[in-house]
Amino acid sequence: MQNKKNDRIKKIGKATVSNIMVAFLFVLAMYICTNIFLGETLTKAMALINIISVQKSNIEPVKVSINEAGTKLKSYPAYGDKYGTIKIDKIGVFLPLYYGDSLDILKKGIGHSSGSYFPGEGGSIISMGHDTAGFLKYLYTIKVGDQILIETNYGKFTYEIYQTKIVKQTQTDAVYVQSEEEILMLYTCYPSNSIGHATHRFITYSKLIDKEIY
Repeated sequence: MQNKKNDRIKKIGKATVSNIMVAFLFVLAMYICTNIFLGETLTKAMALINIISVQKSNIEPVKVSINEAGTKLKSYPAYGDKYGTIKIDKIGVFLPLYYGDSLDILKKGIGHSSGSYFPGEGGSIISMGHDTAGFLKYLYTIKVGDQILIETNYGKFTYEIYQTKIVKQTQTDAVYVQSEEEILMLYTCYPSNSIGHATHRFITYSKLIDKEIY
């Protein structure tokens, strides 16, 4: 009698394991099919939703002024203020630009390192954003010669990419501050949407090629 009971328990156990395996394989198959057939569509939809949400917040940038020569700001934004927008046509990026690089700021748009120069000041501009849809997910596809536009209430600045680089997150000297030339350094985590903590960064280096002071 006991043997029959044990056999029945074993059969139930095997059936349960089989059901779990079947369910797991079904979910996995659905996930793969969704990514194959709808992955890009869903990504674009999420990107659109995200872009709309980040652009609704703090729509009007704070007023910032520059000197008559267009080389030095006379007034600066406070930490956390939106002071402009950044646009990269090649990858469909149009995002608010904030002064600062805290986690809260990076949830809303592109952050600008407080230790670097501002557009028009002739030095390094260090900026960064998340590697997710609606932010800088496709930054790694950018090519030398592509352009990045920064627009503020005091001027419009166009930069052309001359170099891209993948570095370890510990290579902090890959983004550096200098005052000899206006260089925009924009970076994000790499690889894009990696599972867990991303150990590398994808960096673009761009030179100022045109500016219009308002």
